[in-house]
Amino acid sequence: METKNFKYPDTKAYEFVISELKKRGVDLHELSKIACHLQEQFIPQLTEEECYQELNNVLHKRELLNNVMVGLELDRLAEENQLKEPLLSIVRNDAGVFGVDESLALQIADIYGTIGVTNFGYLDRVKYGIIKKFDEDKGHVNTFIDDLLGAIVAATCAKVAHKYA
Repeated sequence: METKNFKYPDTKAYEFVISELKKRGVDLHELSKIACHLQEQFIPQLTEEECYQELNNVLHKRELLNNVMVGLELDRLAEENQLKEPLLSIVRNDAGVFGVDESLALQIADIYGTIGVTNFGYLDRVKYGIIKKFDEDKGHVNTFIDDLLGAIVAATCAKVAHKYA
């Protein structure tokens, strides 16, 4: 049951996500560059700095923070063998039929509507830039992070597109 006096820790959630992404080697500028690259054909005057600002705005959305926190923690717990079987094996092996990683990511992309979802679908297929790096890194559990990064970029693309629509 929700406590009536509970104040949602938005700032702490944001700080947690930024800190955990940094620990995992994620440079937010790399994500904003991907968003800029994907949107520049539609918005030629778009700058990387503007994409970075919009990325930072996207990263303050509570729905995004919730999903990223859960996904990052599941990757961490699986890497430390702290999940119970069979979930541990499913997450450690990034089982193709699992789909929970994509579901969390789709919820993020959907914050900005269909354009976010279609951009996520594209990024999930092409695994561009740092997203590809995490997808191909077999030395760590990256079941959730690659999809989460794709969703963050997709949401940023959609936010930019909405701004110029």
